[in-house]
Amino acid sequence: MAGIVACVLFSLVTMVHSQVQTAFMEYMQTRIGSLEERIVQWHDHSNRYSSELRDFKNQVLKMLENIEKEREAVRNEVENVNVRVDRLEREVDYLETQNPAPPCVEIDEKLTELHMNKKKKNEKYEKLTDCSDTISQVNAMKILKRYGSSAGLWTKDPIGNSERVYVLDGAGNDTVFVFPRMKEFTLSTSTRKAARIKLPFPWVGTGHIVYGGYLYYLRQGEEFQVIKFNLANKTVVDSAVLPIEDQVPVYGLSKHNFIDIAADEEGLWIIYATKENEKNICLAKLDSNNLGIEQMWDTPCPIENAESAFVVCGTLYVVYNTKLPSRSRIQCIFDVSGTISNENIPVVYFPKRYGSHSSMKYNPKERQIYAWDDGYQIIYKLSMKPKDELY
Repeated sequence: MAGIVACVLFSLVTMVHSQVQTAFMEYMQTRIGSLEERIVQWHDHSNRYSSELRDFKNQVLKMLENIEKEREAVRNEVENVNVRVDRLEREVDYLETQNPAPPCVEIDEKLTELHMNKKKKNEKYEKLTDCSDTISQVNAMKILKRYGSSAGLWTKDPIGNSERVYVLDGAGNDTVFVFPRMKEFTLSTSTRKAARIKLPFPWVGTGHIVYGGYLYYLRQGEEFQVIKFNLANKTVVDSAVLPIEDQVPVYGLSKHNFIDIAADEEGLWIIYATKENEKNICLAKLDSNNLGIEQMWDTPCPIENAESAFVVCGTLYVVYNTKLPSRSRIQCIFDVSGTISNENIPVVYFPKRYGSHSSMKYNPKERQIYAWDDGYQIIYKLSMKPKDELY
């Protein structure tokens, strides 16, 4: 009896175990099937993403290739535009040199009466030299360097054989820098190679000149005073208050200049303006020995939009610009000998540069201009021709 019971129990246990094993196997198969489906889905998604990424990469490469082509095309267009602009500027330069100068001043009855009353003052000048040339064009421009502030002047002594370069930085200062030669000035990055000359009085403006071993500069006090300073022994040789009343800035675009001292083949000149003749620039011949005024003239050259001026062979050349600096041009002249007039000259343009000239110093020995342009030191080489060729 016990054996039968045991056999029955064993059968039951075997049957239950078989059912459990079968259910477990079915469960595992179901789970494995589910995993296989997910693996297939992941594989499909992965292939799709890889395909999309590959397509995107191809699109990006094509876009980069197109961008490179477009950049090359733009570069070529810019180069072509630059060439055309340069050609256009050369053509404009040529055309500008061919156009006659417009009249500098409108003559009315009051102006005529003023000149009649000052006939003695404005009489012709008897020249000391046989210089009879006038500027035909600015032949070349050489930019040496950039040094100092926006206003200043640099120059050489036209008398003698000295190669020294004198630099007066700023529209108000008291220290002159002297470089032994042009090379030292051009290559130096500071004033270490320059000698320093301390002036007894600070200067005002940029209208000073070095002439015959002396610095002639303007001192501002109650009145404007010209100082003659010996550069060799560093002493004041002479000084004079010019007989010019109620002075005003001589250049409309350079308000810091009341007197501009110029040198040419004839000697020293004073360029100035007064309230009495507040519209036009005045000129005077200065005796370099005793600082006396030898002769005075009222010129037809307007102060308005004047930038700077210089004298060549007894002829005043006034340089004009605009309030927003563009291209400087000689648009008005005044010949103290009466040989040439504004109707006989073309407008002379200076090459493109940086801003506006704070000083332009003509060197009669070298026949070139030392200019200070917004902190840049520039040399303009001039081309001359006889005055009688203008007729």
